[in-house]
Amino acid sequence: MPVHSRVCQRDCNFAVGSRIADGVYESLLDGMELEELREHEDIDVKHYLMVDAYDTWWNMGRSYLCRIVDMLHMGYVDEVLFGSEVVDRLPAIVKEWISLAKQREDSLKT
Repeated sequence: MPVHSRVCQRDCNFAVGSRIADGVYESLLDGMELEELREHEDIDVKHYLMVDAYDTWWNMGRSYLCRIVDMLHMGYVDEVLFGSEVVDRLPAIVKEWISLAKQREDSLKT
């Protein structure tokens, strides 16, 4: 492999890793802010994380998957959807949103 290809591969992996780290960190901060909103303002906002790109996560960012599971267990993320699970699970999630919206609407009427 030519030297410039190895350098590009290393730099590309570093860039991808940095973007993954940024995304995981931002999701953690979002979760913490939503927890604060729930505790202090009694406003519950659902926080979903959708993960795709098998090679990026399983080959280059596997350690970050552990952080995502940690966020899920700490309650900073309500649900994590992986790959095609988004397509399968999203319709049910939308039904839940509709149900929650109707409940909120009904509670405002009384």
